[in-house]
Amino acid sequence: MQRLTLFAAGLVLSTGALAHHGWSEYQSDKPLDLSGTIEQAGYEQPHGFVRLKTADNKTWLVVLAPPSRMESRGLAREMLKPGQRATVHGYPHRSKSDELRAENITIEGKKTELR
Repeated sequence: MQRLTLFAAGLVLSTGALAHHGWSEYQSDKPLDLSGTIEQAGYEQPHGFVRLKTADNKTWLVVLAPPSRMESRGLAREMLKPGQRATVHGYPHRSKSDELRAENITIEGKKTELR
């Protein structure tokens, strides 16, 4: 019975680890600054996100920090709403041309560090 419990606990923990991607997937040597309009936002684990439409009509998936970090640094869920203008500074994904990991986000003149 103890082995089964340990196996189940290990399975749960490893599944969570697989769902969380590593930051090595992003090109930290090629920072980007993007400005646009939030089309969609999520304030969920393991990371929040916004879909940001830029002036060239490209929509980026911007990976943010975990909700607890965003909240503690002053980026409330209500600030990430569709139609809101935002600027992000971050790093592009190595293989997904429309994904960016944000280091910071600026909304209504308020810059929030996410790292």
